[in-house]
Amino acid sequence: MGSSPRRLDVPTWVVVIAVVGGLFVLLPLVAMLVRVDWADFLPLITSPSSLDALWLSLRTSVAATALCVLLGVPMATVLARVPFPGQRVVRAIVLLPLVLPPVVGGLALLFLFGRRGLLGGVLDVAFSTTAVILAQTFVALPFLVLSLEGALRTAGTRFEAVAATLGARPATVLFRVTLPLVLPALVSGAILSFARALGEFGATLTFAGSLQGVTRTLPLEIYLQRETDPDAAVALSLVLIVVAVIVVAVAHGAGEPARSRLKVAR
Repeated sequence: MGSSPRRLDVPTWVVVIAVVGGLFVLLPLVAMLVRVDWADFLPLITSPSSLDALWLSLRTSVAATALCVLLGVPMATVLARVPFPGQRVVRAIVLLPLVLPPVVGGLALLFLFGRRGLLGGVLDVAFSTTAVILAQTFVALPFLVLSLEGALRTAGTRFEAVAATLGARPATVLFRVTLPLVLPALVSGAILSFARALGEFGATLTFAGSLQGVTRTLPLEIYLQRETDPDAAVALSLVLIVVAVIVVAVAHGAGEPARSRLKVAR
């Protein structure tokens, strides 16, 4: 049986500031709950444009998450396991979308995949559903890479070295030892990537535009409704908040086994 963490005393002023910080996050959400017109809530979130935006967001976010896993697992593995010149520069570039304004990311994608972009003659996907998926993947990929690389570095290479000594091929070591060891971290990173993709706005608007049923995701619908129907914007915002809270809670729950497993591995 694991022992529960021992309670540590902290200065009172730290607790006070922590409470203020919590209220800073909580009170805007409470203000939104107060603002919701509950009598019309269901009709507002089930209008044709709202449902189109919601289902499009869910579909594209799932596709973007799959792309994040497909691209992010090899990237995180190379960054954590393969030393090479310029590794810090490469890591900084991979994590750049975390600090880059999404609109700038959307412009970069447009200049690459747009009609007059670098690859426009081959892959002209701007202002399409594919563009939505690419924009979401661009901004969400660093979340998975960062989460998985950290878990791989924490886990170390002891078990992989033993498997290689026993004659296992590199691919076998990866799929039978490395990934199972950090699977909870992979799941947690994928969930966080999904959440980031679901809330993406700037890059999507710049690269994909806002066409109902094709590129208008839920955040874009909320932005448009803000001017024409504030009540609908508030109701849809609440839906997005509920989904985000569920996703974050699931990601946190998935991260707990990862931390426990990595402690055992060490």
